Amino acid sequence: MLFSGTKLSDLSKASVTLLLVGVIALGLSFYIFMDITLSILAKEKFAIDQAAFNFVKETSFSGVEIFMKSITQAGSVIVMVILSLLLAGYLLFFSPFSRWVGVYFILGMGGVSGLTKALKMLSSRDRPEFMGDFHGTSSSFPSGHTSGAIVFYGFVIYLIAVSRLKSRWKWFINSIVVVLTLLITISRLYLGVHFFTDIVAGFLFGLIWLFICIAALEITLWHQRRRQTEEQSVTESAAQKT
Repeated sequence: MLFSGTKLSDLSKASVTLLLVGVIALGLSFYIFMDITLSILAKEKFAIDQAAFNFVKETSFSGVEIFMKSITQAGSVIVMVILSLLLAGYLLFFSPFSRWVGVYFILGMGGVSGLTKALKMLSSRDRPEFMGDFHGTSSSFPSGHTSGAIVFYGFVIYLIAVSRLKSRWKWFINSIVVVLTLLITISRLYLGVHFFTDIVAGFLFGLIWLFICIAALEITLWHQRRRQTEEQSVTESAAQKT
């Protein structure tokens, strides 16, 4: 896991730095997300949304559109459900990790799906007029493809990071996953299914939820290690007395 040991004093300087950066990033993400959300609920318009669409129209050509249509499927509901079920099954029954990893992965994916739907119902934002061949049926805000992809692929990045793979392989695989995730988010704008602010909000919301789930997982595993250490100490003390 990211943070080993059983005491707070076991945390390395790198771990403390990572925690501080994560907390700051979480706070900033939450602030921006809430600012956008409140503006959407107030039915405000964003100049950057139109500017983003204008940029897409000016740079669009057939080859890129075909590529984006393929990439966006990696964040579709059906693909996310299938991949999530496969990964959850692996984490719960076959992986060397604690089963708590599988439990929090399920909570992460189920939570982001439910919360995104709730935000969509709350905002009821119309889809963009520039929509190409992809026609969304739900509210535009926030982007479900984006929030779901951030949580799923973000969790995959976490699993790779804490695995026993060599460092160079971790960097290589996670770099590919990061690029894929970013392309999924960009594809939603390029295909005209979402406004730019929908995607930013989905990205930040997914990031916040991912951080919460991984933080809760790490705390759970820390308590588990601490309890096991205490039980082992008690057992050893009893054995010495006898």
